[in-house]
Amino acid sequence: MKPVLLVDFGSTYTKVTAVDVEGEQLLGTAQSWTTVTTDINEGLNKALAILEEKTGKLEFTETYACSSAAGGLRMVTSGLVPELTSEAARMASLGAGAKLVGLYSYEMTEDDIEDIKELKPDIFLLCGGTDGGNKANILHNAEMLATMEPAFPIIIAGNRSCARSCQRILEAAGHTTFICDNVMPKLGTLSIDSTQSKIRDVFLGRIVSAKGLTKAASLMNDIVMPTPAAVLQAMTILAEGVDGEAGIGELVGVDVGGATTDVYSIADGMPTANNTVYKGLPEPYAKRTVEGDIGMRYSIHGIVEAAGLSRVAKMAGISEARVTELVDMLGNDTETLPGGNDELERLDKALASMAVETAVTRHAGKIEETYTMMGQTFVQSGKDLRGVTQIVVTGGSLIHTKDTAEIARYALADASHPESLRPLKAAVRTDRKYILAAMGLLSLHYPAAALRIMKKELEEDGYSE
Repeated sequence: MKPVLLVDFGSTYTKVTAVDVEGEQLLGTAQSWTTVTTDINEGLNKALAILEEKTGKLEFTETYACSSAAGGLRMVTSGLVPELTSEAARMASLGAGAKLVGLYSYEMTEDDIEDIKELKPDIFLLCGGTDGGNKANILHNAEMLATMEPAFPIIIAGNRSCARSCQRILEAAGHTTFICDNVMPKLGTLSIDSTQSKIRDVFLGRIVSAKGLTKAASLMNDIVMPTPAAVLQAMTILAEGVDGEAGIGELVGVDVGGATTDVYSIADGMPTANNTVYKGLPEPYAKRTVEGDIGMRYSIHGIVEAAGLSRVAKMAGISEARVTELVDMLGNDTETLPGGNDELERLDKALASMAVETAVTRHAGKIEETYTMMGQTFVQSGKDLRGVTQIVVTGGSLIHTKDTAEIARYALADASHPESLRPLKAAVRTDRKYILAAMGLLSLHYPAAALRIMKKELEEDGYSE
């Protein structure tokens, strides 16, 4: 047996997972409150004590960790136009596991600079212009950022013709900078791998210290990446397979949390019909989006606003007045769980269903019908996920219920909204033991073991259509 420990320092819970990489099996999982405001090792030690009660004493040969503690990796980005370089910057940030707290287009103003100071980002991603294209925008924004006190590193990933000029402007003002490949080197082309790699490097070098993880890091072989990046890594391995071991195929993943709902798609998603044309910037094969207004507690009002009070009330079988009362209560008392209360269980089921529907709808592409001289034509923007046949779900509201498959069904296409390119039908797999982030970490060193453990541990919860 070769035990390996995998740690996820979350904003609320610190989760620990023990695996035997030789036997390719899960040994046990445990969690405790994250104690980032005091000493993050307190929560870690409590979780390890709970784990030892389940597994017995283990001598771990290796220990790896990821983190989203203290708000995760906060990023602000800027680009030239919203639909192009700003969108490319957004995709690069989210795919690297960042929490995007600000997105600017065109030339930044003095008011924008004041807003950025208030946002207190961990990293700023400066983009704009294709290679050899517009220089004025990114140079202006570099000069505006240079007026700030150096408080965070700046990654420059815009027009290569003036990247060095931007670097000189910023470093003369005392800022730490890094130059990466342009996220959109030519019109309609996405190139984000270099930027995502640098974001993770900066996370390791700076954010670990800033989030109070230095002492914990000394006990680990490595703190590898932000937690969402680990989950995206796990989803990618699970879909594609590795080392001759087949994956499960293209998938959509949904993580419904208390504050946000993350959606992942590992799929090509480009048009397959001859009469369909694509509009906009092509999206990455492995894509992550974050809905910051959709969550089961901290962002509970966002679910109701998106779905509509009357619909939530009808689904839960509760009056609109009572739903309003309960939602206000849950938004204030964020640690409240249904605990066997039938009314709260029905409300949570309705809210989780609407969180899934809203988040996946926003993540998936759309299609419009139009007519040209050649006849009927369809215009697609974003990913076409209709052919995806696997949905992977996680988050407390989906794993602690017998109605997981029924809730997950809301990720599928709806005849009343034919423009939405969500999956038509799919098998549902549930991460009931919260192992996805751990498997993403493990896959960096033992990819085949990670894949086989996921295949065994992600419970199949039926088929939705």
